[in-house]
Amino acid sequence: MPEGVVPLEQAHDESLYGSKAVGLGEAARSGLPLPPGVALSGAVVEAVAGGENQAIEEVTKLVRPLGSPLAVRSSAVDEDGAEASFAGQHVTLLNVPGVDAVADALREVWWSANSDSAITYRQRVGLFRRPSVGVVVQSLLDPDCAGVMFTRNPINGADERVIEASWGLGEAVVRTLPEGGTFEEKLSPELAEQLCLDDSQLQDLHVLAGKCEEVYGPDRDIEWAFAGGQLYLLQCRAITRAGSQETSPKGAPVEVVRSVRLFADLDRDEVAQIAGLFKQRRFPKGEIVIKEGSGGAAFYVIESGEVTVSIGGDPRATLGPGDYFGEIALIDEGARIATITASDDLVCYGLTLWELRPLVEENGKIGWKLLQTLAKDLREAEQVIADLREQAPTAGG
Repeated sequence: MPEGVVPLEQAHDESLYGSKAVGLGEAARSGLPLPPGVALSGAVVEAVAGGENQAIEEVTKLVRPLGSPLAVRSSAVDEDGAEASFAGQHVTLLNVPGVDAVADALREVWWSANSDSAITYRQRVGLFRRPSVGVVVQSLLDPDCAGVMFTRNPINGADERVIEASWGLGEAVVRTLPEGGTFEEKLSPELAEQLCLDDSQLQDLHVLAGKCEEVYGPDRDIEWAFAGGQLYLLQCRAITRAGSQETSPKGAPVEVVRSVRLFADLDRDEVAQIAGLFKQRRFPKGEIVIKEGSGGAAFYVIESGEVTVSIGGDPRATLGPGDYFGEIALIDEGARIATITASDDLVCYGLTLWELRPLVEENGKIGWKLLQTLAKDLREAEQVIADLREQAPTAGG
């Protein structure tokens, strides 16, 4: 099997396949009802978009068993996570007529991630970097009805299910065309007045919502469809509430940034420069802010609320206002060593390496001070290790 093309249940790495593909992979491994599909890495999608014949042939070979028609869904590496929802920025193509049309569909997805609107959105939410967009290719259902379901009210946060449903594919009244693509069908007056969900189906959706929260955590935005009398999960992501991604026009308060050890040796003007780069982030209770093992490029200082720190699923600490986490990601771009979850509604200031790096590259004095602080931390860590070795019992002692 070619590198970067795997069945959904084998999609584990968000840095390769994106959070949507990995989320669907987790659903498949948990036994949730999914249409069959494969996950393509960002590198494979870019290769196909660039017209590389070998990549096109490999994707064609592995997608062919899915039959036709197909659904081709974007799965950007930083999509549908805690920091921002890319819903509406990257395209989903329904009713792709067959495997021979997949290459063109992947090219369209790749361009949607590199469009002016998507880049502008990345700038606004502090995710301005070269996009890497994976893709999920699945067999397309011919649903009787479809829609979205929120396990908590996305407007006011009330503890209630909110379900939107319509006949067909769930985008207004959308049907598939035999030659590919979709069209809006005018309903008969009788059908327009008829509910598309009965009590039994509503109960099935309620059960699916509970299972999704068991797998992914609370407050989920779920896309679903009924086809042939069976309920299918199409997508599950965290709810993004209106206005939840706010930006502070003045950055973080200087005193907040000065309290961070990494910046403690900078003078006030230098701290003010860095403080101006921070942007306010808000996370609802239960949201995962950073995930153990995922790639990291952002650092956070808590303004209000608390977070739980866990490693390997075990709670290790609680952080509150004035505490910070993720600072090493500003330097080494390495994997996260812990999962940080909002214990209640969280307001913090975030800084990405993409924002800090140009300042450091242009100001050697700031860069040198940051290097000295890191050297001090390393020396202290080495001393702690040396002390522990001296305290350890010797063999035979």
